[in-house]
Amino acid sequence: MTAKDAISDLLDLMAALRTPATGCPWDLQQNFRTIAPYTVEEAYEVADAIERGDMADLKDELGDLLFQTVFHARMAEEEGHFAFVDVAQAITDKMRRRHPHVFGDAQARTAGEQTQRWEEQKAAERKAKGAASLLDDVPLGLPGLTRAVKLQKRAARVGFDWTNPRDVLDKIAEETDELVAAIGEGGRDRIEDEFGDLLFAMANLSRHLDIDPEAALRRANEKFRRRFRHIEERLGARLGEAGLEEMEALWAEAKGLERG
Repeated sequence: MTAKDAISDLLDLMAALRTPATGCPWDLQQNFRTIAPYTVEEAYEVADAIERGDMADLKDELGDLLFQTVFHARMAEEEGHFAFVDVAQAITDKMRRRHPHVFGDAQARTAGEQTQRWEEQKAAERKAKGAASLLDDVPLGLPGLTRAVKLQKRAARVGFDWTNPRDVLDKIAEETDELVAAIGEGGRDRIEDEFGDLLFAMANLSRHLDIDPEAALRRANEKFRRRFRHIEERLGARLGEAGLEEMEALWAEAKGLERG
């Protein structure tokens, strides 16, 4: 089967699922808003399969994500906005525009030069759309830490940035002090504001260290899960009866086992 045939089969399947009277009741009830959370979830499951290095799972998850694209395109076609073919053509055209060194006469001798040309092309596209700010098209729906880094990168292009990681660490210390003060005062709104400022500063540090904050947090989550699982295995039925001191000792034991 060719790629064209496989895509055609998938589009036909989606059309059948959305056909009134004979389609799937659940699929027929969906709209862009109800499907959006599933789209985000599938993207995360793709990332999870990549981090685990599970290629069989990655194939399945990429298929699930492709199905989400086809689902949205089908609903858009039903409403007269665009069809899947328009989605495919739009991304093809965009990638050709953003790779003039491959599909045009421009030259890019290094990955750094290509990145610069890519950003220049994106800036031109934003201007053509009438964006008033460098930050206008950073999606609101992105995970908070990811969006923070994107906002910071945009501002950094025009020089609004810290000079080095040490400066950001100083800012983190400042934000920590402000959070401590807010907690002391007890106002929930201010505590939330200061906590957000601290997270934003931490995201800034990750950018300066060339670390993906979402990936780093996922690693920390998995580390916590492994170590807590060790506590569960050691305590067994006594899990709910053990004291904090005993559990902390087992936590330290788990850390030691990881370090070898």
